[in-house]
Amino acid sequence: MLESDLTSQPAHRARDRQTSMLRRTSLGMAIGLLVQYGLGMVVNLYVTVPRQDEGGGFLTAIGRALANGPVALGVHAALGLLLIVGAVGLVIRAAAARQRAPPGCRRRGLLAILGAAAGGAGFVTSDSDGASSPWRC
Repeated sequence: MLESDLTSQPAHRARDRQTSMLRRTSLGMAIGLLVQYGLGMVVNLYVTVPRQDEGGGFLTAIGRALANGPVALGVHAALGLLLIVGAVGLVIRAAAARQRAPPGCRRRGLLAILGAAAGGAGFVTSDSDGASSPWRC
């Protein structure tokens, strides 16, 4: 009985390490989302997208925001890309660790980030304040 306890102990430690890493990554993503939210408000209220940047698709809008856009818009786009990569990594790590609680929360978070990126790309391509918000005034 003692031998089986010793062999199962490293498995528990590995699982605890994975859970701890997922929690730290989730906390980092939440902080990043709050910063991104604040930057998004600044961009939506105070940034004017240059006329030559209007038009094009999703990837074109991101490229133009990073290359030609005002600094706040470029930082907002870069942080958005990092959040997308982080969310994809978080979903993959949670699936690999067989973390199912809360069910689908990380997948829904990834879909929400992708939806926000699509709205932001619409803002860059049309320079319409309503394009980056689901609520039109």
